[in-house]
Amino acid sequence: MHKMEKLKQEGKYKWVMSKDFKEGMRVPGVVFADKELIAQAERDRALEQVANVAFLPGIVKKSLAMPDIHWGYGFPIGGVAAFGEDGVISPGGVGFDISCGVRLVKTNLTEEDVRPGFEELLGLLEASIPKGLGKRGHIRTAEDLLKKVFKGGAKAVVAMGYGREDDLANIERGGIYPGADPSKVSHKAYERGKDQLGTLGSGNHFVEIQVVEKVFLPEIGRKFGIFEGQITVMIHSGSRGVGHQICTDYLQVMDRAVRQMGIDLPDRQLACAPLGSKEAEDYLAALSCAVNYAIGNRQALMHWVRHSFEKHFRSSERKLGMDLLFDVSHNTARMERHQVDGKEIQLCVHRKGATASFPSGHPELPSHYAETGQPVIIPGDMGTNSYILVGTEDAMEESFGSTCHGAGRMMSRAKAKKSIRGSELKKRLESQGIIVLAEKESLLAEEAPEAYKDVSRVVDVCEGAGLSKKIAMLRPIAVLKG
Repeated sequence: MHKMEKLKQEGKYKWVMSKDFKEGMRVPGVVFADKELIAQAERDRALEQVANVAFLPGIVKKSLAMPDIHWGYGFPIGGVAAFGEDGVISPGGVGFDISCGVRLVKTNLTEEDVRPGFEELLGLLEASIPKGLGKRGHIRTAEDLLKKVFKGGAKAVVAMGYGREDDLANIERGGIYPGADPSKVSHKAYERGKDQLGTLGSGNHFVEIQVVEKVFLPEIGRKFGIFEGQITVMIHSGSRGVGHQICTDYLQVMDRAVRQMGIDLPDRQLACAPLGSKEAEDYLAALSCAVNYAIGNRQALMHWVRHSFEKHFRSSERKLGMDLLFDVSHNTARMERHQVDGKEIQLCVHRKGATASFPSGHPELPSHYAETGQPVIIPGDMGTNSYILVGTEDAMEESFGSTCHGAGRMMSRAKAKKSIRGSELKKRLESQGIIVLAEKESLLAEEAPEAYKDVSRVVDVCEGAGLSKKIAMLRPIAVLKG
């Protein structure tokens, strides 16, 4: 039987992979997609990775994938899996760019307000925000200061003078992931991170000025402070070299653990360790350091964005209404409480290229979002719309409170560079009214819209599957890229 025949469509946007899809699966697989997206995932071999994740010890209920699924290291990107007390933690279920994530800054400005002197504003942003591979930031962080960021996340960065105390209420877990232990981070990770705080990096990371094109649910939009015609700024970055090094270091640790403990895996990239083991506890402690660094990095980037707007408009960022809507991480593994078979239990939820999508009343939400549910911020690929969504109760049942994280790559970076010219792409985007400021035009091709799935389609699947609801659509007018 062809493997695609072992996928059963349940409803319009849900596909269930039986345990006989691949011998050794402990639980079924579930992929949220339409017919075109599921076919793309099959061609990409990402469905095989959904099946492989289902081999892991202690996996609860199902191995999941969001509609932006594509091939990744170990887990597919877009993969979600939860593990009970007899389960494991796997760096391949988080990824190398730990806490790659996105935050959205609101303003009280409109497109008409920013168009006069727009090039000057963009010039200030470009001068303020270090971008590109290996770029150093304005903030020098000696080891003792870096330890404070590893433990204190955005709170530590605010204490350094970058941002406001009230920003913290609009970041997951108040801007500090618990359990961080800087002693579990290697010297090499310290070296890679000491000059990168407040830097954008390269790849798909960006700072983008956007216009709220459409509000789908006006009542929630008002509560979020979102209105049509509004200027917003989206910041997409992660843990830079720190996260990459921590993942690299602990993959080696987990590989040894797998061999010593005799854990049978279909793919070495799924190297893992049992929850509660020294290897798992050390990784969780280092992982929290990387998440805190990433959140702190986005906090510093937001400071430079605000500073540029203040300088251009000769007004304080508070008067410009530059409040943080929310900050979400896409690549994490964290302990959460979930209902399973009528009982509330603690699970280690891995989200790799997926966003938490918690409903109203969820205990992790700040009080001002208790009634609405969590803001979910979905970046488009370069030149396409982005979205604000909100979490749902259905997501708690269907996906351990998870939804998509973006469009999802459809074409490898190497293939995109071969088929698309960066200079031509820049001209095309500018003809559409989108100004692109890039460190290297040659690298733009890697992030071309045609290299990604249609983000609107992905978001529609998530809404159709009940994982999140659309609140607003954002149109880009300028993008700053590494």
